[in-house]
Amino acid sequence: MSLDIKRPNSNKTKKKMGFIVKMQLHNNNNRGGSNKRNLFFVFFRSYYRWILWFFLSLYFFTSYFAGDQSSPSSTTTTRLLSNHNPSSSLPSRALIESSAIVTPGIFSGMKIYIYDLPARFNVDWVTKSDRCATHLFAAEVAIHRALLSDSSVRTLDPEEADFFFVPVYVSCNFSTSNGFPSLSHARSLLGSAVDFLSDQYPFWNRTQGSDHVFVASHDFGACFHAMEDMAIEEGIPEFMKKSIILQTFGVNYKHPCQEAEHVVIPPYIPPESVQRAMDRAPANGRRDIWAFFRGKMEVNPKNISGRFYSKGVRTAILKKYGGRRRFYLNRHRFAGYRSEIVRSVFCLCPLGWAPWSPRLVESAVLGCVPVVIADGIKLPFSETVRWPEISLTVAEKDVKNLRKILEHVAVTNLSVIQRNLREPAFKRALLYNVPMKEGDATWHILEALWRKLDRSYRRSRVLSE
Repeated sequence: MSLDIKRPNSNKTKKKMGFIVKMQLHNNNNRGGSNKRNLFFVFFRSYYRWILWFFLSLYFFTSYFAGDQSSPSSTTTTRLLSNHNPSSSLPSRALIESSAIVTPGIFSGMKIYIYDLPARFNVDWVTKSDRCATHLFAAEVAIHRALLSDSSVRTLDPEEADFFFVPVYVSCNFSTSNGFPSLSHARSLLGSAVDFLSDQYPFWNRTQGSDHVFVASHDFGACFHAMEDMAIEEGIPEFMKKSIILQTFGVNYKHPCQEAEHVVIPPYIPPESVQRAMDRAPANGRRDIWAFFRGKMEVNPKNISGRFYSKGVRTAILKKYGGRRRFYLNRHRFAGYRSEIVRSVFCLCPLGWAPWSPRLVESAVLGCVPVVIADGIKLPFSETVRWPEISLTVAEKDVKNLRKILEHVAVTNLSVIQRNLREPAFKRALLYNVPMKEGDATWHILEALWRKLDRSYRRSRVLSE
């Protein structure tokens, strides 16, 4: 008795399938178009894996080459926008959503008309005092000059403009008593400028100024007062409420002094003063000051009609850490204090009358870790600049624990923060240059305006036609 063991015939299935196909083709001649669908189904069932593989391969192939068209400038901007973890190789969400990133070339589609106002609104003030173009409120001058120098965005034809820049310098009226800018004339000066525009041009009247841009680089922005309660009481001038305001004041909660379309910008620090400080930095790069602050600190905060300077925060710092070995605190002015910043590890940036301070920019661009002590502050260009990676935020109530907080950072992630601070793109974003440079403060202002192009009267007319 013999037992024949036959191996499975690998062609059997194929033959059977071929038979089915042939039979269906034969029957199609008899049954008409309905069996054509049956034939397609059988074919797809047999080869769907190959079809799926083909389309997936095509997708990844085209995606690879489409995503490989980045330029050096867009790479720099991507790194600035990215909220990535430096120790991780995974792409961040901002990197994945790269279509939302603005590159310099995109500004070529946006046009800004700069009003040529009479000299009494701007030039006369600079002529009267050199400080007008160099003090901490001088962003109004720097932005004006930078826009005048940028031929790619500026237009001399107001009919093709998306935005209209109103160059009025209101921070150059320095008080003779204390040397600080007096804002008592701000509302009348701006109101006079708007009256002039309304009379000489048609562009303000057609939108009530919604496509017009002002600078308000003061304690509480367009409220034009150094005391918060008075600023709130006076509010933003009615004629400016529909416009776009570039202001140093910003908070993360509802506030009457930012109840207008606005962009939070950095205070002005002369780039040449930063360079001079860097040139005086220790050759070995050593930072021998651990925690630094120089500025107004009251032994007892002055009570001005119930208002305490710095909400008492600076006084608390002085009382708690004044005389401590690791804290270098000084209440007296010193013209070369930036040379102290380049020697410091941590630079304290407590609020004054307003939440923001020029120390924030000075510390960051000189490589000292900014320690922001101002509850609810909104930092400049916070939508794009990675502030959490290059600064510390300490609640006002926690200043009593400041030493412990800084010591903890020093032994955990200080080196990472310092490395992030050395990133050129970040430093560039906080300084104003004339002419404007890609990625600097004025460039980021243009980026912010580009995102507000829906306010452009010209574009709305084009879309409606």
